[in-house]
Amino acid sequence: MDQSANPKSTASPLAVWVALITLYLVWGSTYLGILFAIETIPPYVMGALRFALAGSAILAWSFVRNPGSRPSRREVRDSAIVGALLLGGGQGLVAWGEQTIPSGIAALLIALLPAWLVVLGRVFVGERISRPVALGIVIGLAGVAILAGPWETTGQLEIGGLLALLASPVLWAAGSIFAAHRAAQPSDQVRSLAIQMLSGGAVMVVVALLVGDFARFDPAGVSDRSLLAILYLAVVGSLVGYSAYIWLLRHAPLAKVGTYAYVNPVVAFALGAALAGEPVTPRIVAAAGVILFAVALIVTARGRTTRAEPAADNEAATTPVAGVGTTASPADASAADRGDTPARDQDPAPARG
Repeated sequence: MDQSANPKSTASPLAVWVALITLYLVWGSTYLGILFAIETIPPYVMGALRFALAGSAILAWSFVRNPGSRPSRREVRDSAIVGALLLGGGQGLVAWGEQTIPSGIAALLIALLPAWLVVLGRVFVGERISRPVALGIVIGLAGVAILAGPWETTGQLEIGGLLALLASPVLWAAGSIFAAHRAAQPSDQVRSLAIQMLSGGAVMVVVALLVGDFARFDPAGVSDRSLLAILYLAVVGSLVGYSAYIWLLRHAPLAKVGTYAYVNPVVAFALGAALAGEPVTPRIVAAAGVILFAVALIVTARGRTTRAEPAADNEAATTPVAGVGTTASPADASAADRGDTPARDQDPAPARG
């Protein structure tokens, strides 16, 4: 089955573009939402609250829509592992990194997720790396070098935040590969997504205890902006963004859906500059151009490889959706929820934020 387009689609082009623009704006804005949320809420406390709210809402929805669903122990375990890696690990590091790194640059670094999927896919499951994809990886690393290079005396990035944001997509990629190649395929995608969110939130609670986030959390000191931001992340970022994504999986070519991988950072940059006063220097603009070109090259080349190897389309797989902090399964889009994404070879992209 060619997953590059959905033959069952009856949606108008206008509806597809409305959903796609919604996806761009919602997922691109989550990075700014995180920045505002962590102004007065420590990052791991913020993440725990966000995914507890979103996960609880989706869990309740899953019982309403399918009260007889009973996932197996292995499905629960594997969904929890995926959530721990993607949300507890990947999204947690995004929030941690944004304490010192501008939200637009955070989105740009997370956009390298397709490159890490390729690298870890090669290491753990022996997936082939084509020459265009390898070139894209090299170009992407060059973009990071331009962004973080030490040759400027001003505007350098704080090393701890930079490392956190470079490590985040590695955990996303690891969770994606586990979901695609090792995890039991859940019979109820909505319930699986709820488990992933609640698992990610639980991991963030543990990390918050370890790093002292709860000790420095003052509920009375939470600003209205931070409170609105965390509600926005839980409701709009996780639920509205996910719904648009799943609808697009059913009605639009995956190549078009995958464009959010390199549009989201542009949205994040624009919002960060306009609403948070984040700097946009010539070096940042140059690095952004190089990295986004690399991401587009990798996503396009992998899409061509997937179409050239139809046997790969017969494998039911899941991959995370970067930027939102959840995943989605296209194998059964009607029952899907942002718990596991299209196909093993279809690039996701940033969670995120």
